[in-house]
Amino acid sequence: MQSPYEPDETEAAGGTARILVVDDDPTVAEVVTGYLHRAGYVVDRADDGPTALTRAAAHRPDLVVLDLMLPGMDGLEVCRRMRDGGPVPVIMLTARGDEDDRILGLEVGADDYVTKPFSPRELVLRVESVLRRSRPVRTGHRLAAAGLSVDPDARRATKNGSELALTLREFDLLAFFLRHPGRAYSREDLMREVWGWDFGDLSTVTVHVRRLRGKVEDDPARPRLIQTVWGVGYRFESGEAVL
Repeated sequence: MQSPYEPDETEAAGGTARILVVDDDPTVAEVVTGYLHRAGYVVDRADDGPTALTRAAAHRPDLVVLDLMLPGMDGLEVCRRMRDGGPVPVIMLTARGDEDDRILGLEVGADDYVTKPFSPRELVLRVESVLRRSRPVRTGHRLAAAGLSVDPDARRATKNGSELALTLREFDLLAFFLRHPGRAYSREDLMREVWGWDFGDLSTVTVHVRRLRGKVEDDPARPRLIQTVWGVGYRFESGEAVL
């Protein structure tokens, strides 16, 4: 008999977002799945890394809620392998409040993280936020500067004509910088404008800036485009963006 939380193909085909929940704790998985299902999402579940990869390959999810501490293959490796198949938003779950764990998740490209214990309602709000920002907003405008080009409608970014492999947040961060060249923004500003949050761990911004520099700068150790403004935050410096 099919679980009430198993995905229904006709429902998924109708445009409802598909969420893959990966957690080896059956209680956590059941609670998270239940809340997401009641919020209107098609939900699939996996309790280990290999199963998660198999299910993601069979039915590409719109977002993955991924536990960091999985048996055998941990969440970091699952995230890396899943991203090999193409970009997918990931919210990482961790049982520890350790900053190192959070940063590791962000370093492999997680778009957000939630520390256990957490409020299932808050997690649903985080899912909604990440999904909302992953959907292209039709603007008709491309952004270009310093050899970088961003097409917000296609969610495609290039450097000197070569496509950049950017995560959801890296793409949004680059697009924001291109829209606002020459102006310094604090990490709080970027958290609010790019992530849409008025609160959160500011190391999230720091890690994403570092990752983005690694992809757009000729020499990330001496950034020319995304400059640090000491005591303030960051500034994109490349001349005027072309809209």
